[in-house]
Amino acid sequence: QVQLVESGGGLVQAGGSLRLSCAASGRTYVGASATYVMGWFRQAPGKEREFVAAIRWSDSSTYYADSVKGRFTISRDNGKNTVILQMNSLKPEDTAIYSCAAGYPGVLTTPELYLFWGQGTQVTVSS
Repeated sequence: QVQLVESGGGLVQAGGSLRLSCAASGRTYVGASATYVMGWFRQAPGKEREFVAAIRWSDSSTYYADSVKGRFTISRDNGKNTVILQMNSLKPEDTAIYSCAAGYPGVLTTPELYLFWGQGTQVTVSS
């Protein structure tokens, strides 16, 4: 098993920035697989969970939803099994619970294909 713990959520005004972290523990050696991915999803009230960003552990390739491209950056902290989501130019529509996920998804944007999930952290952007 891999345990994921998110941190860094909070309340920010539109145009501001937040930095989310996801720390992995447990069987983190699973990250040695070429297909291992860590990603971020978000879910707003009354809406389905949606893909935000992902990073492939083997080569640090990154992938983004169109809605956050150019504003959010996903990165990994080598040696600490931590994934960072830097969120800039935040908008009220970015308000959601953000959850970290990990696994070997054949399709990066499909949450059901991820094996491990964190509890989530609330991000609220005021207008």
